[in-house]
Amino acid sequence: MSKILACATLAFLLASPLANAAEPGKAGAPAAADPHYTYAPDPRYTYKTPRLNRAQLDALFAKPESLLVLDIRRPDELTETGGFPAYLSIQVSDLEKSLAYLPKDRTIVVVSNRAHRAGAAGDLLTSHDFKVAGAIGVLDYAEQGGTITKVQKPAPQAAAATPAPAAEKR
Repeated sequence: MSKILACATLAFLLASPLANAAEPGKAGAPAAADPHYTYAPDPRYTYKTPRLNRAQLDALFAKPESLLVLDIRRPDELTETGGFPAYLSIQVSDLEKSLAYLPKDRTIVVVSNRAHRAGAAGDLLTSHDFKVAGAIGVLDYAEQGGTITKVQKPAPQAAAATPAPAAEKR
């Protein structure tokens, strides 16, 4: 009986770290830098477009000549949060009417803050036969150790000095 109890205890102790490794956010979970690690499941992310992690995006960045980073956020989000050093900016509300301007010979990564809007945009692009690698959020990328570039707000332009109207001559 004690051998059975000892074997059961040993099996439990050996299986315990493996069980934790399967649960994102637990001790022993796969590191985000592992290229085979997929982003932690989010029940709100319901899109067909894969949700990328930092390592997956960094691997795509290794071949910039075949990649298009499409940032679909509003200009105020770009300046407040930052983004990637090179990207095409088309707001999500303008995406469908801008499809003709997107190259079909490049792999597209769609970017938003947390990847939800990017996932929806990726599904739209895929339905129009674009090659979409996935969606990523810049905030998620930064939290996983990636570096984002802060976009500087342009300085306000000084109002052009208009000369006072000349007095009318009579």
